[in-house]
Amino acid sequence: MKRLIWLIRLLIPYWPRILLALVLSVFTVTSHIGLMAASAYLLARAALHPPILDLMVTIVGVRFFGLSRAVFRYLERYLSHDVTFRVLSRIRVTFYEQIEPLAPARLSNYRSADLLSRIVGDVETQQNFYLRVFAPPLVAFLVLLGYGVFLARFDIRFSYILAAGFLMAGLLLPWLIKILGRGISTRIISLKAELNTQVADGLLGMTELLSYNQVSKHLHKIERTSNKIIEHERKLVKLSALSSSLMGLIANLGMLSVLVWGILLVEAGRLKGVDLGMLALGTLSSFEAIFPLAMLPNYCEENLAAADRLLELIENKHELNDKGDLLPPGNNLDLRFQDVSFRYNQDEPWVLKDLSLAISEGSKTAIVGPSGVGKTSIINLVLRFWEPEKGKIFLAEHSLPEYDLERLRDLFAVVSQQTYLFNATIKENLLLAKPSATDQELIEVAQQAQLHEFILSLPQGYDSYVGEGGLKLSGGQRQRLAIARVLLKNAPLIILDEAFASLDSLTESEVQREVFHLLEERTIILITHNILGLESMDEIMLLGNGRVIEQGTHTELLQFEGEYNELWNRARFVS
Repeated sequence: MKRLIWLIRLLIPYWPRILLALVLSVFTVTSHIGLMAASAYLLARAALHPPILDLMVTIVGVRFFGLSRAVFRYLERYLSHDVTFRVLSRIRVTFYEQIEPLAPARLSNYRSADLLSRIVGDVETQQNFYLRVFAPPLVAFLVLLGYGVFLARFDIRFSYILAAGFLMAGLLLPWLIKILGRGISTRIISLKAELNTQVADGLLGMTELLSYNQVSKHLHKIERTSNKIIEHERKLVKLSALSSSLMGLIANLGMLSVLVWGILLVEAGRLKGVDLGMLALGTLSSFEAIFPLAMLPNYCEENLAAADRLLELIENKHELNDKGDLLPPGNNLDLRFQDVSFRYNQDEPWVLKDLSLAISEGSKTAIVGPSGVGKTSIINLVLRFWEPEKGKIFLAEHSLPEYDLERLRDLFAVVSQQTYLFNATIKENLLLAKPSATDQELIEVAQQAQLHEFILSLPQGYDSYVGEGGLKLSGGQRQRLAIARVLLKNAPLIILDEAFASLDSLTESEVQREVFHLLEERTIILITHNILGLESMDEIMLLGNGRVIEQGTHTELLQFEGEYNELWNRARFVS
């Protein structure tokens, strides 16, 4: 019921259009009834050879209903599809607005292909909600009410026959189809999502599949899923054929019942003979309103299953407190962790445990340690992708949740371990950092990141496309492009999370020196597992067991002859 209410609420803003579309749909069916009834009446009257003038009104009526049915059908289709597309657009926007704050913390358990399937496939499924679930019962009820009143003028039992036929076709038949097709639509939604995920995984992992000769195995996996979908859809087609046949049978039985009862009334002198064909064909035509109801339970099940997958994300618990309204200060941007403890899930071990550290404004601080000690987790907490379970993080004199979230993130520029580049030009990827940047500014930051000469060597220069995820660039080129983007943003707090890891040793040293020189007055937080090259850092923090175990300058830590000294000697020996 909750899912159904959610879907209906999406329609409420468009109620004037929906009301007009429903009226037009009723008028369309009414015109069909009028066309068939007027035609039958005209033929019956004409058989009696009356003066032609006596038939003029009926002739005009046939022409009117014939033309109006086409006009009303066009307008109804236009408005109903307009409402459908508007609702789909609203669902897409609402869905994205709801999941955007969840990234990346609450979306980490979902595969990217599955998310894409939800925002594309499951949203598209909702196009059936208004057209095949919401509108048909209302139209059928209005037609039953209107034509039932018309039949009652001749004999109330005609209305009873019509109501009985509508109940059989609109309630009993859908109930039967629902029993026969229980779970099929839900299974199809699940299988389609699985198929989309498998196809996306195959495309993204094509290189690995080719390298390990697993393409055929993956294709068989996709084929099996596709065959399951075809099998279930074949069952739905059979049910649709069965429902259409039974619906036609009920409609013809309704017409036959009206015809038989009408003959009895004609014999009794209570009904004119010329009205008999009109009532019978009008009754048969009225079942046009009830035909869409046969498969309604399956469409409803399909819509609700897709809505479940959407609501699963939309209603995901959003733990971030994004109600802060303080504007970050322009200076004194000292960063401080106070007894911070953090883990990604309640049943997992602590990544950070009672961590306390301070990073002064304008300093160059390196956070080092082997993989898995929580270096990147510190950055995730600073950017407020996650919240610490215990303790607080302060920027200047206030904790991070007190600041406006967007303004807070504007203070940071990040080069992460996995730089994502959009399938756009080099210029467009750079402009993400500063949309108003001039061409000269782009050239300057590219030169500083030692990328300008490479860009000029490309056929289209800065207008060259980088491919999906930057696949046309090497790992080092992607990192340099990310560094150029950071330089362009010109933020006061710079986070370099393994930013130079993809560069060769010579380029790494050159780019690191250049970046530190260009960002000399800014706060730099360097996340790295590479001990070498940290001599210029103002502060080095060695992490272990979720906390800082050694802290100081490079010289101080070597003199201390602790774990940092051992790591440095080992790294120097390997190099």
